[in-house]
Amino acid sequence: MTEPAPGAHLAQLNVATLLHPFEDPRIAPFVEMLDPVNSAADGAPGFVWRLVEEGEGDATGLRPAGEDVIVNLSVWETREALWDFAYRSGHLEVMRRRREWFRRHVEAHLVLWWVPAGHLPTVGEALERLSDLRAHGPSPRAFTFASTYTAAEAARHLPAAVPSACP
Repeated sequence: MTEPAPGAHLAQLNVATLLHPFEDPRIAPFVEMLDPVNSAADGAPGFVWRLVEEGEGDATGLRPAGEDVIVNLSVWETREALWDFAYRSGHLEVMRRRREWFRRHVEAHLVLWWVPAGHLPTVGEALERLSDLRAHGPSPRAFTFASTYTAAEAARHLPAAVPSACP
């Protein structure tokens, strides 16, 4: 595994469009997996932060991209740390079953970008990066696992924000 880039962390946003309302019994198996998967993420090597709704254990109640769209926003020390969690942990089982609960996206539904260490991206920032990826394709500003850029390549695209303290 590569060392984290000095002063930079990897942010990720993925969106998923529900096939049924969140309270529908057909979505229940997904809901039942949320706590164990989120707990695994919280304890995963390289995990920094994830978006949660105030007073809740996850962000599924937030619907900034539409009433039928759930969002997952998190920050990781490295690309490898995120990859290992996404594809080499219990999270993979959720991904394998995603067609049971979510529509197939015809446009990008995952975006990665580098942020200064300590910066917690907002949902607005994340949705803007996804929009950029959809409109212009992969770049150092917004990319995917298949088209990765290093933190050094993305340095001029890092948000010009004062880093916020990580919880």
